[in-house]
Amino acid sequence: MATATMDTKNNKKLLLGKYEIGRLLGRGTFAKVYLARPVIAGAAGVKVIDKAEVMSTPGMAPRVLWEVAAMRRLRHHPRVLRLHEVLATRSRIFLVLDLAIGGDLLSRLAAFTRGSKRSTLPECAAWKVFVQLVDALAYCHARGVSHRDVKPQDLLLDAHGNLKLSHFGLTALFSGDGHLLRTTCGTPAYAAPEVLLAGSGGGYDGAKADTWSCGVVLYVMLAGRLPFDDGNIAEMCRAARRRDYGELPPSVSPPARRLVSRLLDPNPNTRVSVQHLAAHHSWFKRSLSLDSHQSPATAPALAMMNAFDIISMSPGLDLSELFVSNRKGRTESRFMTTASPEKTMEKIGLAGGKLGYVVVVGKKKGLDDFMPVGMAAMSVEMSEVASPLMLVEMRLEAAGDGDGDGDGDGDGEGGEGFG
Repeated sequence: MATATMDTKNNKKLLLGKYEIGRLLGRGTFAKVYLARPVIAGAAGVKVIDKAEVMSTPGMAPRVLWEVAAMRRLRHHPRVLRLHEVLATRSRIFLVLDLAIGGDLLSRLAAFTRGSKRSTLPECAAWKVFVQLVDALAYCHARGVSHRDVKPQDLLLDAHGNLKLSHFGLTALFSGDGHLLRTTCGTPAYAAPEVLLAGSGGGYDGAKADTWSCGVVLYVMLAGRLPFDDGNIAEMCRAARRRDYGELPPSVSPPARRLVSRLLDPNPNTRVSVQHLAAHHSWFKRSLSLDSHQSPATAPALAMMNAFDIISMSPGLDLSELFVSNRKGRTESRFMTTASPEKTMEKIGLAGGKLGYVVVVGKKKGLDDFMPVGMAAMSVEMSEVASPLMLVEMRLEAAGDGDGDGDGDGDGEGGEGFG
């Protein structure tokens, strides 16, 4: 980077004396992203945009301006990639962003496919990503911003596997008073039918267009393929309007199937909104479980306890260590509660999700089949001591951690064209 000065004493490249520039993280058509570390402390990503390339390409300058404006408007949500500051020289623009060290969702999906016989993301893992995506988009829509290019490549992951919505170059501002957008943009396979047809004179609701894209992302996570994929955009649009997408795998739960159908509704007037999902949909609010067919309204089964179980409640009298050959990397905790199972699991699910854990009801069942290296799960077991008193046991389980017993249990628009 010619614009970065060299610290000759420490042999480091510094950006305007504020950031130490490291390795290249990724590149796009008009920009590159580098690892950066503030001279004072911490770490960040720097998106480097070449001014000459942007100015020489029709429509690109407004996209950069809209991206900066949108990210400033949305900078306070944890599921949106945060823009810390904008720096510039004569030849380049530097956007200092949150560091999403986990890469993008597309790479994560590819890693799951390579690491196991599965070609799809387990429903419990897809649930976590989808909930965070809906949370991010609901925040955007509440502030009058539609993304218009939601796809796995734009969904980044932090070090804990939590989602960060990024790439706001095609965003549009809307007033929420029924005003329609008219620019055909985005990625065709993820774009709603009304967006694909906008060039013929029709308009569309940007928020409902984002909802369709959410449905495509959810389908890709559950089915391992695109619902509508055709080189001929007109044919793909016709298939989308007929809801002519392939069957989901048998393992996908009925609530998830119904949700996909409501998201991939070709009529934007009856298509569900992300705000409605967050408040009302059963699959969206379900307690996370490995058993994808478990009813969201069903409370975890409670096991009755005998005398030996009650004795083991005392850490000093817990004899389980005698029968477990490998305890490395496992952390356990117990507590008593009189709260209902549903309320207890809701609280544990919220806390575990914030910490980046997949929350599992019951004993570990084949976590290694879908848990990538470095990801952890929190298994939860509940036992009734004497109504309404219950014992809750929580255990952190890392991928590859064996049990040791052999069981294995406005109307402004930010640019044009398809990306």
